[in-house]
Amino acid sequence: MPMIDVYAPRGLFPQDCDRQLGEEITLAVLRAEGVASPGEFHLNNTAVFIHHMDPPTVQTAAQDQARIVRVQVLTPPGALSRDGQKQLVKEITGIVAKVSGDPGQAGRTSVLLTEAAEGGWGISGTAFGREEFIALAAKARNSQ
Repeated sequence: MPMIDVYAPRGLFPQDCDRQLGEEITLAVLRAEGVASPGEFHLNNTAVFIHHMDPPTVQTAAQDQARIVRVQVLTPPGALSRDGQKQLVKEITGIVAKVSGDPGQAGRTSVLLTEAAEGGWGISGTAFGREEFIALAAKARNSQ
């Protein structure tokens, strides 16, 4: 049940592409976590927040209106293996470049992977760790 944030200057992506961007990144994260065929539980509980920033608020030391993208993926404890991390960074970078329509965007896209601390993921008032997530996933599988 990852949480995903995409930060980009307004106008970098074509209008009306948020759904495509969100869905493709969500599925890439789930694949990297080893979820080959996501069910309702995964699809309803993985969220993407797309932040269209005013161009002057996205800067580098070299540019006052940089066309850079930051994607941050927050996962539950232990959700990604090292191979999953590598796969995910490559896929998300490719998705951003494709959706932006600019192959050079790959070189201006940063993907930050953050793993929640054990017990540092709260849902419905419960602090979840590995054991709680395993039990929650098993419960979801059994209810389908």
